[in-house]
Amino acid sequence: MFTLDPRLAQDSLHVTDLGLCQLRLSRDARYPWAILIPRRPEVIELYHLETEEQAQLWREGTRLGEAMMRHYAGDKLNVATLGNMVPQLHLHVIVRTRGDDAWPGPVWGQGEARAYTEADLETRRGELERLAREAGLLA
Repeated sequence: MFTLDPRLAQDSLHVTDLGLCQLRLSRDARYPWAILIPRRPEVIELYHLETEEQAQLWREGTRLGEAMMRHYAGDKLNVATLGNMVPQLHLHVIVRTRGDDAWPGPVWGQGEARAYTEADLETRRGELERLAREAGLLA
């Protein structure tokens, strides 16, 4: 049974479920930042997924990332699985723009996260759900 890591639950908001992954929104308002978590139990590394599931994870991440880049007019798309702090496999999909708070460096360890207002959080959540639908990731 799939169980979400408590830190992912704390640091992000559920948006919707895709074919393989739970789509979540990072609570850091500095960047358009989605997190995809395969809804599979005890998956820590990519190779813990079946071969087709690995391909599906990348399809979901790249299709969502492409839609996010168009919508948010990004300069670079960062897609990463780190897992040093949270071992549960999760894929970060982050739109970066020249001059953002961490540009050109990585977003991790740069400055302080900025919280969304409730209204902005719901707006961004709705945008991500719409982008996932437009990318063909939702029925």
